[in-house]
Amino acid sequence: MKRVLLSLVVIGVISCQSKNIESNIEVQKEVHLRKIFPKLQEDRYNVAFLIMDGTFNTELTAPFDIFQHTIFRENIKAMNVFTVANTDKAITTFEGMRILPDYNYLKDSIPKIDILVVPSAEHHLDSDLDDTAMIDFVKRVDKEATYITSHCDGAFVLAKAGLLKSKVSTTFPSDIDKMSAMFPELDIRKNVLFVHDGKYITSAGGAKSFEAALYVCEFLYGKKVAKSLAGGLVIDWNLSTVPHLIINSQK
Repeated sequence: MKRVLLSLVVIGVISCQSKNIESNIEVQKEVHLRKIFPKLQEDRYNVAFLIMDGTFNTELTAPFDIFQHTIFRENIKAMNVFTVANTDKAITTFEGMRILPDYNYLKDSIPKIDILVVPSAEHHLDSDLDDTAMIDFVKRVDKEATYITSHCDGAFVLAKAGLLKSKVSTTFPSDIDKMSAMFPELDIRKNVLFVHDGKYITSAGGAKSFEAALYVCEFLYGKKVAKSLAGGLVIDWNLSTVPHLIINSQK
């Protein structure tokens, strides 16, 4: 009889533990499903990075690093940096990095974007340009944003959205001819690492995305701050040595 009672107690304990484990799993699932938005500080530029599967690491992380480091500089209007995508799930970059987007532009309420950054992605020359929701998002942001920047083939997205009409731009060196063929009405320049025309700043991309981002900071904050940001990332920054073209700048 004692053995029977002991067996019943053991079964009861195991059953309770099983229920507790199941309950904890459900709580963990609920926590993971509850989306947490970034805390954006007031009196800063809101800088959004448009990401998707196939985004190239360098064109994303180079300007992200430069802009995020502005929060460590005094007496400037620093930048809130965050990512936007068409999903709540993690996107996978071309190199395999998995990134959880901060905002889903298809359903979330997104704060006003002052600066939109469009890094290059694997399919910016083809299928991404057929993504009408993404192109429409870029068009909507353009109506209120102060600046729109692209790196490498991100310029194809700006061109598809009609933002580069009557503007001078550039893109990844080996894709300039492709962009010219796809958008023959555009003025696309070679032999420069970035072009600034009005509210649009387009860059050749790759590691030179650092230079384009540093130029934005020098334009907004001055040479001293730009050199400080560059120094923090061990970059020897001197705008005069960087092949670039300024058609029209505005603040």
